[in-house]
Amino acid sequence: MPQKNNQQLSVVPVKRVDDVSAIATLALLVAGAVVVLLPLGIVAVTSFVPMNAQTGHDSNWTWQNYQQAWLQGDFLLAFANSTLVALLVTGGQILTSALAGYALARFSFRGKQALLLLILATLVIPFQMLVIPIFLVLKWGHLINTYGALILPTIANGFGIFLLRQYFQTIPVELEEAAAIDGATRFQILWRIMLPLARPALITLFLFTFIGEWNDLFKPLVFTTRPELRTVQLALASFQEQFTNNWSLLMAAVVIATVPVMLLFLLGQRQFIRGIATTGIKN
Repeated sequence: MPQKNNQQLSVVPVKRVDDVSAIATLALLVAGAVVVLLPLGIVAVTSFVPMNAQTGHDSNWTWQNYQQAWLQGDFLLAFANSTLVALLVTGGQILTSALAGYALARFSFRGKQALLLLILATLVIPFQMLVIPIFLVLKWGHLINTYGALILPTIANGFGIFLLRQYFQTIPVELEEAAAIDGATRFQILWRIMLPLARPALITLFLFTFIGEWNDLFKPLVFTTRPELRTVQLALASFQEQFTNNWSLLMAAVVIATVPVMLLFLLGQRQFIRGIATTGIKN
């Protein structure tokens, strides 16, 4: 009997330690969430503040800032341009990354490791360092002030190639061998077997690329001057004046530009997390 009592007493402190650890972890997560969400909350609240309220006059919150920001920024055109550019760039990166990633994952050829290292080396080169040669090439091809100037410079990316290469290596080779025995070609294996199995990695690449292109200001600012090619980020930049800013109007524009990508990320977050977690298992 004394032994049983000792065992019961020894369990209690362990349980209390687990409870304290769980509470501390929850507190840290809540604190982190507050730190992350507080700036977003300030932006959202400021976007509803009327213009005259900024000067100290009492007034109720209003949607007028959103209406004025939508019209002043011409966001309908900006949304159309940003969506078109982001989708085409994303589609191009998925295509090039799938082909190159599959070749690096499954084919054996001379210089394969050197080529992989060269692709990885491109990840540490800022796009801004390449802007002058890219601009000259686009000018030579008469692509300045066209959609081609916004799409072609980033239609291939080393990150996407490496991501899909790593994911393809996690797929058993036996599946491809069985398909090859049934008479499937390499392209059929890639299209019907590898790409469906690599769905988490494809969604991860889609989210990375689409959100990156949606938030890109550098390319539209350097390669275009036509108002018809205005993107969402150029529309946001038009709200910032040299000496004064209408913060309510600017915050409303920020919310308008941010909501689409937030919804897109929320829809694909499960596949995004799975794609990140399952890549890089094999070297």
